[in-house]
Amino acid sequence: MEMQVKENGAVCTENEVEIRFYEGKGYKPMIFYEGWKVAYLKYEDRFDPDKVDKMERHLLTDEVFVLLEGEGFLIIGEDDKVCPMEKNKLYNVKKDVWHAICVTKDALVLIVENAETGLPNTEYRELSPEWKKQLR
Repeated sequence: MEMQVKENGAVCTENEVEIRFYEGKGYKPMIFYEGWKVAYLKYEDRFDPDKVDKMERHLLTDEVFVLLEGEGFLIIGEDDKVCPMEKNKLYNVKKDVWHAICVTKDALVLIVENAETGLPNTEYRELSPEWKKQLR
């Protein structure tokens, strides 16, 4: 089914629909609403599998990842398990779970998390190079 809009069809206004797009690199929060934020993540050197060197965990909230384009994987837990991501699937990393993300240069990831997630309620640790043995 093809969707078409009549030439004289209504146009959405900013008061009705907030439309955002990000062309830069890295992590960029785009929309904040009632305690939640929605962000884009695009390739940046720190998300390259050869350069990722630390993990984080959020002490107050889960974090949801959705791979929209490209390829990516999560590194999860105390034992640094690699979790390959599939496009358009939701990956809900639970509160207090260590994690990191790696993506290809053409990747686009949607992230949803609590708006207050940040340095005061996030812990970081070094990532052991041993995790790379799980890659082909």
